[in-house]
Parts: sequence; C-alpha cells; structure tokens
Amino acid sequence: MKGVILAGGLGTRLRPLTLVTNKHLLPVYDRPMIYYPIQCLLNAGIKEILIVTGGEHAGDFLKLLRNGKHLGVKELAYTYQEGEGGIADALKLAEDFAEGGKIAVVLGDNIIENNIRRAVADFFSQPAGAKVLLKEVDDPQRFGVARMEGSRIVEIIEKPKAPPSNLAVTGLYLYDNDVFEIARTLKPSGRGELEITDVNNAYLQKGALTHDVLDGWWTDAGTFESLFRASKLVAEGGANHLEPGKARQEGVAASR
Repeated sequence: MKGVILAGGLGTRLRPLTLVTNKHLLPVYDRPMIYYPIQCLLNAGIKEILIVTGGEHAGDFLKLLRNGKHLGVKELAYTYQEGEGGIADALKLAEDFAEGGKIAVVLGDNIIENNIRRAVADFFSQPAGAKVLLKEVDDPQRFGVARMEGSRIVEIIEKPKAPPSNLAVTGLYLYDNDVFEIARTLKPSGRGELEITDVNNAYLQKGALTHDVLDGWWTDAGTFESLFRASKLVAEGGANHLEPGKARQEGVAASR
C-alpha cells in the first residue's frame, strides 16, 4: 500500500505565519509539521509516499525533505495542485502514483499519539471500499461528523451547527482505487471545493465504508489554538517523539 500526504492550501487561518511559508512546514514543537504525517505512514509500514502540495512555497518541501532516504522513506514523490480545489481535488493528483492499488491518505496537519498500523492491516484484507478513522472531540462542529446508528455510520455531515455526535472524521483515510472515479463525479460545494466528506459519503451509500476509532490523542494543527495544542502534546512526550542522539542530529523522527 502507498501513502499520500495532502499538504496544499493557503493556510489562511495561520496568517501572517503562512505568508512566508507553507503551513505544513511550520514547527510543531521541535520539528516541521510535515514530519508527523510522514512518521505516521512509516509507522504503519508504508514507505512509498506522495506529497501533494501547492502555492508559492512548494519548493521548500524539496529543500527540507529531499528524496526522503534520511527519513526512512523508500520513495518520496511530489505533485503540485493548481489553485484551491479542495481535498478531494488534490487527491485526484495521486491516481498515477497509486498504480491501481489501495492508498492511505493523511492530511498534512494531522498529528496522532499512537499509530494506524492495525487499521491499515485491517484495510489491507478488506476486499474493497474505504475506511475512515474517527475520534471523539470536544468541538465536533469544526469537522466532518459521523451520525451513528448503534455501531454503524449512517451519514457524515460536514461542519454541522448541531453535531449528531462528537465523533469527528479525522484526516486519515484508507481508499481503494475507486476513490479517483468517485472524485471525478463530485460537484463543488458551496465553498467552491470538492469535499472529502462527499467522497466518504459516496462509499457509505455503496455500503463500502468501514471505520475504526483512533487510540490515544489526535489533533489537527490548522489554527493557532490547535497548533499550540499539538506542540504541547508532543512536548509532553506523544506522537512518537524524537529520541536523543543520531535521529535528532539528522532532524528525523526515530521510530519507537
């Protein structure tokens, strides 16, 4: 299975910081934000990774990450998203990279305490479809939220004013190759973007969406508040924090 990190966007909620760099290159405690989704995929055994980025600072990813070998990445590829078409639009750029196989998708500002190894293993044996990872949050209105009937998702609602649950759909998704055809059928939302929630609901309507609930903490880092929270959580020892010695000197997170 290959991995895709979506690291585009203008990061307007983090201005003025993002006037001079891509959001995903900002520091979260003592390393760049983009290191965390890379480590998430590596911890799940995924070593072929595509980074989808955009904007005027896209070249800075190459300066930082180079070919990824020093990070433990077997193959690190890059592609560029023109404009602001949304998460599902960015995902379409990964079709050639996927080569007909399943993919693990991580939003570049998502940081987790533990790992997704079990979910990836379960999805690898899932015949087809998609899997989303959920997490209970205090502010579900900021996210796509799962409406549940018992243990089953019946609908995912994007940023609801009255959330039907506190189970947020995190920015970690597992898809079969049908995701690209689904993305091509989407119409822009009121925001003018192709929404990843519409992709997930399309799988749900086909009866092909499974889910897991993440262990440990999870946060995004797309606002000043959540960026601060992410740094604090990492500083307290979570998220496969850097070990001292060689890994710190090389500027790469060491796997636990």
